[in-house]
Amino acid sequence: MRAGRIRVVSISLGLLILSIFLWSSQAVAGSRVEVIIFHAGSLSVPLAAMEKAFEAVHPDIDILRESGGSRKCARKISDLHKSCDIMASADFSVIDRMLIPEYASWNIRFATNQMVLCYTGSSAFAKEIGPETWTDILGRQGVAWGHSDPNLDPCGYRALMVLQLAEKALQQPGLYDRLLVNRPLANIRPKAVELVAMLENGVMDYAWEYRSVAVQHQLKFLSLPQEINLSSYALESLYKEARVAVSGKQPGEKIMLQGKSITYGVTLIDKAPNREAAIMFLNYMLDPEGGLQVLAEMGQPPIVPARVADQKAFSGLPTLLQKRVTVVK
Repeated sequence: MRAGRIRVVSISLGLLILSIFLWSSQAVAGSRVEVIIFHAGSLSVPLAAMEKAFEAVHPDIDILRESGGSRKCARKISDLHKSCDIMASADFSVIDRMLIPEYASWNIRFATNQMVLCYTGSSAFAKEIGPETWTDILGRQGVAWGHSDPNLDPCGYRALMVLQLAEKALQQPGLYDRLLVNRPLANIRPKAVELVAMLENGVMDYAWEYRSVAVQHQLKFLSLPQEINLSSYALESLYKEARVAVSGKQPGEKIMLQGKSITYGVTLIDKAPNREAAIMFLNYMLDPEGGLQVLAEMGQPPIVPARVADQKAFSGLPTLLQKRVTVVK
């Protein structure tokens, strides 16, 4: 009997200690400062790596990320008024047009990219795809290709701009309309990264993506000339010849976007719930030996140092970030 009572007491004591341990762990976890980041889908892989590295040094901070098309992310803030600390966009002008000055005060340009045509070894006519054949292949009946939604995601309207630029550069009148006829609306997805799974599952043969996404997901891809791929700031005047209409702020409203080189932007939301912790993460993200190095290792050229457009924007930056940024119009 006595031995039985000892076992019961031991088990009860063990359960009590376990309960205290679990309660303590939950209390510690619950005390972590949460930094919420809305970001372009194309930044998912590098930001996941940054999150891991940052949290290893700052275990008291919990980075919470929500990915999506950049325009959709901005609307979560401007239209749905969702709580957020940081917004990182695949098109820096999304922040300028949709968040400044009502929701944010500055916009840091931190990375570039280029458009590529992705495919797999199982894609239709994969052995034939090349600089001279891709326009013909995308126009063939039965070839499934797609892009993201231009109204939600910069990669979507950039894909359409690439086709417009290709029509002129390759001197193929009517190319843009001919290819779109062969692209059903079902092949337009809310965000570009969804197309990756469709490629890998064989549902789609070709998809327009950023080069960094292709590298990160080990996809085959066709590189295009600078005159077409939106990678060169020096060719801005040429890119402006491409134009795509997307939805505006009001129902039924349309705005016309002109082509320009691909430049990513990031901002701190004015009403960020955890401002100081968010600034600490941005300081790491914009560090040439930190987050910017992660981007470079994952196939996305960083802008070193990161840039703001004018002195007013620079003066409005938190002091900690000013050492990471220079002024370049």
